[in-house]
Amino acid sequence: MDRKPALERNILMSVEKPARYIGNEINMVKKNPEDVDIRFCMCFPDVYEIGMSHLGIQILYDMFNRRSDTYCERVYSPWKDLDEIMRKENIPLFALESQQPVKDFDFLGITLQYEMCYTNVLQILDLSHIPVFSKDRGNDDPVVIGGGPCSYNPEPLADFFDIFYIGEGETVYDKLLDLYKDMRKKDYDRHEFLRKAATIEGLYVPSLYTVEYDDEGLISSFKPVYDELPHKIRKQVATDLGRYYSVKPLVPYIKVTQDRAVLEIMRGCIRGCRFCQAGMIYRPLRERNADYLKSLAKEMLSSTGYEEISLSSLSSSDCSCLREMVYYLIDEFMDKKVNISLPSLRIDAFSLDVMSKVQDIRKSSLTFAPEAGSQRMRDVINKGLTQENILNGAMDAFKSGWNRVKLYFMLGLPTETYDDIEAIAKLAESIAEEYYSIPKEERNGKVSIVVSTSLFVPKPFTPFQWVSMNEANEFTDKKGFLMSKIKEQLNQKSIKYNCHDSEVSVLEGVFARGDRRCGSVLYSAYKKGCIFDSWSEFFDAEKWDEAFEENGIDPLFYTARERSTDEILPWDFIDIGVTKEFLIREYEKSKNAVVTPNCREKCSGCGASSYLKGGCRF
Repeated sequence: MDRKPALERNILMSVEKPARYIGNEINMVKKNPEDVDIRFCMCFPDVYEIGMSHLGIQILYDMFNRRSDTYCERVYSPWKDLDEIMRKENIPLFALESQQPVKDFDFLGITLQYEMCYTNVLQILDLSHIPVFSKDRGNDDPVVIGGGPCSYNPEPLADFFDIFYIGEGETVYDKLLDLYKDMRKKDYDRHEFLRKAATIEGLYVPSLYTVEYDDEGLISSFKPVYDELPHKIRKQVATDLGRYYSVKPLVPYIKVTQDRAVLEIMRGCIRGCRFCQAGMIYRPLRERNADYLKSLAKEMLSSTGYEEISLSSLSSSDCSCLREMVYYLIDEFMDKKVNISLPSLRIDAFSLDVMSKVQDIRKSSLTFAPEAGSQRMRDVINKGLTQENILNGAMDAFKSGWNRVKLYFMLGLPTETYDDIEAIAKLAESIAEEYYSIPKEERNGKVSIVVSTSLFVPKPFTPFQWVSMNEANEFTDKKGFLMSKIKEQLNQKSIKYNCHDSEVSVLEGVFARGDRRCGSVLYSAYKKGCIFDSWSEFFDAEKWDEAFEENGIDPLFYTARERSTDEILPWDFIDIGVTKEFLIREYEKSKNAVVTPNCREKCSGCGASSYLKGGCRF
């Protein structure tokens, strides 16, 4: 097929933003599909504007296409309007580069960034005319692979995927593609390929593992069906971040969420926040060399024409070469009107000095993430911030000309009391008071403080993976209580409150710690029309309630129940380097609000150093 299937029917002219589906972006790779052995379609199961902002796909897209025998293309979830047309007209979902059907590819790789995209995974499979359940696929169907942070508990999606890639994609994908290419030259058998793929470190084939449950519904055993398969799947880690990076990222023709060049300066985090899954699964900390980063920045800005570059990491302030990089970018690119974005900074004198140089302070706001209002709660979650740190940072910012502050908190944290929630309102008030303590003639107008609360969802491979989660009505009560306390503050007119949806967060909690039995609920909800569940205008709680009831699944079993540290968890078969013993120690410390120093202050013996020769380099 060499013509665009949707364009042949003149369909794209009738949908919103047709540029989502036509490809041909700047730096798009073009190959002749007939000249390659392997066709790999990379998928982000959300709308184009979200998926095009994902750095991981940009890196893998470049990596796969460097292979002369492989052509990597892309697909995203069609928006509701095109979804309806494709079903009505029986149009198979097609890749952006060649506009050919996804079902004709060898591999479909789906990145799993958040639980609320799971119904979109089924949408992608269904619209592609690929059997939704892996057991129904034959030799001519693509091998469906899942990766990304949600693959660290792949079990709710086990029935729909052939393989899960556990870890960072730069490591063993070449082995998998080489195996596939070799087996395709012979009498290819899908099951035999999956069996051999399952022996590659980091690859999990769920159909080759069995799960049994006891009378209480807890997992009693989890084991492979063949002796040669590993009982533990070890996470893959890229230890050499100077090997390569995509210097020609795709540049869309429409506005996307992160419309800028993204330069990943390091991976991992030293902080050890007990609620943070990313801080655990991406350990150990690895930094890119400053000279390498400088050359990358220069090439990326040249190849894209972007006027903004973001220095990306989980905690940019902890990167040892941050100061050098920032001043290099200022000296090299500020006269070319290139803006420098610095997310994930801790607010200190250096950060404020830098931001005053790279931002127009009249148009920007500063972001603080205390996560909790009281010092006790910040110690429980091991945040490593004191009230003094926060207020001093705010005052320094105000004196430097800022007058807008965003504050991020969580509701529903373990051991949380209503006093802890009230402390959020009081902290916002204290920051406002700091601003108004400055002489009027030195202020930059009125202060604006935005308080945002997300709702705590316990995640696998964190010290809080065993705790119970608040129910939707508890979250709603807590949000109402916080709003009432904000309204009691003297400067309440300067404080705005935003919050997340309670029911969406609870559903996220089900799939975050769910097991294979949750797959039936997911499929039922999809058949009822549930897609784009992370979009408030499409989320339908009533359909989800029906899906749970029809499948005899109680969502509270996965959310409200506190687990024993002896329980077999659905993700226990994965080895992320960070040991379960370390997570248990941190869990016990949280109950007593005991703080663990960050990795540079003192090694806590988490186990992640096993990935690095000579251990962590601090």
